[in-house]
Amino acid sequence: MSTRAPNQSSEEYLAAVTVGERVPHNGQITLMAPDPQWPVMFAEEQARLSAVLGDRALVLEHVGSTSVPGLPAKPIIDILLVVPDSSDEPAYVPDLEAAGYVLRIREPEWHQHRLLRGPDHPIHLHVFSSGCPEIARMLGFRDHLRAHPAARDRYAQVKRELAARTWAHVQHYADAKTDVIEAILTEAGAKQGPGLP
Repeated sequence: MSTRAPNQSSEEYLAAVTVGERVPHNGQITLMAPDPQWPVMFAEEQARLSAVLGDRALVLEHVGSTSVPGLPAKPIIDILLVVPDSSDEPAYVPDLEAAGYVLRIREPEWHQHRLLRGPDHPIHLHVFSSGCPEIARMLGFRDHLRAHPAARDRYAQVKRELAARTWAHVQHYADAKTDVIEAILTEAGAKQGPGLP
C-alpha cells in the first residue's frame, strides 16, 4: 500500500488515510495454515457484492495469500473489486455501507485505492478503478504463486520470519514484504503487465 510524502512518517501516513479509529496492533502476526473455508468465504462475499453492485462491479477476484493453495496467511480474505472510478465514492460506497461494509482506508495518492471491511467474514475489500496498473500486479502475483511452488515457498518463508516480529501496525508488516513481492512480480513479468477492465 501507499506512497507517502518524503518527509511523512509511516505513522503520519496511516493517520492521514485511515477512516475512523486507528487501533495499534503492537504484537506479532498470526499466520494460519491454509483453510479450505477461505475460497468458500470468498464465494459468499463475491455473491453478496455482485448482488449489491450489479454491473458496477467490473472485476471481483480473490487475491492475497488466502487465494493461494498451500500458503499460510492471516485469516483475512482479500478481495479485489474494480469499479469504473474508485474515487467516485457516491457511486458505490453508500450501497456497500447499506449492506454492512465499512470504509476504513482512503488513499487518493495511491491509485485512488479504497479499502472496506465486511459485515460477516474477516475481509479486506480493495477497490481500484478500471485500468489501474495495480490490478494486473495483484492478479499476476497471485497467479505466479499458484503456478510456481518455489516462489510460493520463498514468500511463505519471508512471511513467517516477519510475522515473528512485533509490529505496531499490521500495515508495517505488509510494507516489510515489499522486497520479496517486487522480486516475485519481476519473475512473473506482472510488474509492467496490462491492466484489466
